[in-house]
Amino acid sequence: MKLLNFTIIKLTICLVIGIILAHYTNLDFKTVLYTTICTSILLGIYWIYLRNKIYRLPLFGLLTYLCVIGVGMTSYNIQNKKLQTNHYTNLNTYDVYNAITFKIKERLKPDNYNDKYIVSISSYNDQEASGRLLININKDSLNKPLAVDDLLFVSSKLQVIQKPLNPHQFDYSKYLELKQVYHQLYLKQSDLLLLSNSKKTIYGYADQLRTTINKGLITAGFKNDVLSIMNALLLGQRQSIDKTIYNNYVNSGTIHILAVSGLHVGILLWILNFLFKPLLRLKYGNYLRPLILVVILWSFAVIAGLSPSVTRAVAMFSIISIAMHLKRPTNIYNTLIISAFGILLFKPTFLFEVGFQMSYLAVLGIVSVQPIIYKLWKPKYLVTDKLWQIFSVTLAAQAGVVPISLFYFHQFPGLFFISNIVVIPFLGLILGFGLLVIALALTNMLPDFIVTAYSFIIESLNAFIAWVAQFEGFLFRDIPFTVLQVICSYFIIVALVQVYKFKNFKWVALSLIGIICFQGITFYNAHNVQGDAFVVFNKSKYSMIGQKHNEGLQIHHNLDSLRQNTDNVITNYKVGESIENIEIDSLQSIYQFNNKNILIIDSLGVYKGLSFQPNYILLRNSPRLNINRVIDSLKPELIIADASNYKSYVKRWKATCEHKKIPFHYTYEKGAFIID
Repeated sequence: MKLLNFTIIKLTICLVIGIILAHYTNLDFKTVLYTTICTSILLGIYWIYLRNKIYRLPLFGLLTYLCVIGVGMTSYNIQNKKLQTNHYTNLNTYDVYNAITFKIKERLKPDNYNDKYIVSISSYNDQEASGRLLININKDSLNKPLAVDDLLFVSSKLQVIQKPLNPHQFDYSKYLELKQVYHQLYLKQSDLLLLSNSKKTIYGYADQLRTTINKGLITAGFKNDVLSIMNALLLGQRQSIDKTIYNNYVNSGTIHILAVSGLHVGILLWILNFLFKPLLRLKYGNYLRPLILVVILWSFAVIAGLSPSVTRAVAMFSIISIAMHLKRPTNIYNTLIISAFGILLFKPTFLFEVGFQMSYLAVLGIVSVQPIIYKLWKPKYLVTDKLWQIFSVTLAAQAGVVPISLFYFHQFPGLFFISNIVVIPFLGLILGFGLLVIALALTNMLPDFIVTAYSFIIESLNAFIAWVAQFEGFLFRDIPFTVLQVICSYFIIVALVQVYKFKNFKWVALSLIGIICFQGITFYNAHNVQGDAFVVFNKSKYSMIGQKHNEGLQIHHNLDSLRQNTDNVITNYKVGESIENIEIDSLQSIYQFNNKNILIIDSLGVYKGLSFQPNYILLRNSPRLNINRVIDSLKPELIIADASNYKSYVKRWKATCEHKKIPFHYTYEKGAFIID
């Protein structure tokens, strides 16, 4: 079956093209909108003209595709809140203190110092306004967390969300831009004035329900680690999971079970089908049961936070459920694409979210590759057959997500098949039992022996995952993988699947071409990393200098052993530059690179009596010196200050350099200083 013969697949491809064009180009919104409207009208007129004709000219198809591309671009631009005249960025200046009224929309995972929320602006400096902000509230054990739909007032200064300050660092500002968040606030609880805590949206009621459930579970006796896993598995909330436990799930290849997705929704649908089976005896049961199932599934999606993966799963299973009850034949590819089309039409930015991409690629891998793997062996016994099914599904899902997973996360868990073979058979029991626990907790009828039994199950799950994760030799880390390698990998996978199906020369040739292209890209990447660089990294309260020579990197720093093992700055640079060998050394006073002399002045402030002329000066650890004398005596071309210095010192140095007309580079503001 040729997939491109399905019209919905062609239309979805056009919709995706339109979203990508709108994301990466800056075309005028009105021009795109009017062009799309005109194309739609022309298409309608042309359809009326051709509707009685058997043969439709190619121009009709072309107009349809152009129209859907325009719809994709328009849909993306409609989501861009900055285009609204009342968006806070279009009102007054936001570099001074502003009076802001906002409503809590989403609770994020807190960091070590702040609780984080996404909020929606209601008014800005006494004007009705729209837009979203990230707010960071200083942690205080005495304060209760804010709830979704809480309405608050604050007078504060907006701050720009910082761009990456080190090479190959994750760009958190771009991630938040997809959520229409462009600025942030740093606040204390005392800065906030609560105006209202009434619930007015479905998200507010969902958050209230989650809070009620958690209170019931805590009262019943569930402890923190068990409670956090229950929140992830059953309610789609991962904010409270301990970092060590979370990393264990990542390293064992089972992190997908903590993200509510197709597996969870499929099990829930199976349970609901069983519970509501008696409805089929009614006259209109075939219509009533799917309606109830769809309503419950989407209610569950809202409670779980409407993440891309759960939205995809619920949309797809809703279509399957309706088709099954109407006794209509379904094609899994058609169902998958229809759900993607509907989601992207209303949430086009989902296309750029990792969860959305991996969710669909995993399902595509399962439906395309799993039947091929399963046919390789026919077990005689039922238990062996079920285990082989789980293994083949796990392997097929990995085939779908490995390329993009390597691109985003640069690691591969080698023992994923062991952990999944053990965990997945029991996941249905864990979820079904968990839903019963929640129902009993809400009615205050949860007996102690069930609390003990379910806590034991979750603790055993965590213990098994930790046991698998401890075999770090099977966890392949820091794998460089580029966009071109991702595209080439999927081309090879598709070609190999087609080789199995059709066994013809064309697909064999295309497979070989894909493999040769992948090798060529790998060789190009290896050649491209050849070269030298001198880098002064940005590291708060510490100093870190890197000297790169081809695939080797020498790092000079003053980090303690604990911070060195957990630091991502070196890891990100290693992966981004395809570094193979890293050497660690202490900081020096003088560096030479490309015929340039770099003098390091530390807290001792020693710089006199030099036998050479420094081109650059790096100030670290807040040296007490007269910067005027340093400039007059050494006459440097540039002065660098890293993030180990007091900000008050840096401010004074910067002003002096501006007065002396000497370039000044502060890594905390401009990012890492790099000489290629």
